[in-house]
Amino acid sequence: MFCEKAVELLRELERASDGLLTPYNEDGVRQVLGELRALYIPNQQDANISRAEERSDLLPTIKFRHCCLLRNKRCLLAYLYNRLMRIKALRWELGSVLPNALRFHLAPDEARIVSVLYYTRSTYSLWEQPLEWFNQYGRSLAKYMHSIGSEGLDLVQDTLPPKSLFIEVRCLQDYGEFEVDGSTFLLNRNTQVKWKFNDGW
Repeated sequence: MFCEKAVELLRELERASDGLLTPYNEDGVRQVLGELRALYIPNQQDANISRAEERSDLLPTIKFRHCCLLRNKRCLLAYLYNRLMRIKALRWELGSVLPNALRFHLAPDEARIVSVLYYTRSTYSLWEQPLEWFNQYGRSLAKYMHSIGSEGLDLVQDTLPPKSLFIEVRCLQDYGEFEVDGSTFLLNRNTQVKWKFNDGW
């Protein structure tokens, strides 16, 4: 009982292959929430008895249950946060449109569970529905990319750094002189020129 289901949720994520978004384990999350309720109610009763009757013999049990509550909460939040980071990675890998096969892996009640764990309503807006969060993240990313420079910059296009600082350009036809950032190149048919990666690209 004590934290086993919560740890199993994390193991399930760890077993998933690199960054794969597994289906939301609603049953496992409900079991962890049930365990939280099962630990919280007797712990609250024992804490009230200990305070009212000044019984110190209940303190170790109260502390143990409280530690289990905190661990379950941390594990559940880690599970949900890890899923959120995988959804974020999907935006970078797949673009702004999420395939229908992956839409079924998103659960509508993930946001509600996070708000229950924090015991507040204000955090609900921070953890929106996963699909809404994905769309909002995509809009924020697109807005940022359009704000860079005069024409914008597509950050999704080149996610890996170049292997070399130079690009080898082969001319297929006679072009003549070509000027890039103050440097002049003679581009004749069947010649090769090395350009710095950021010159003109």
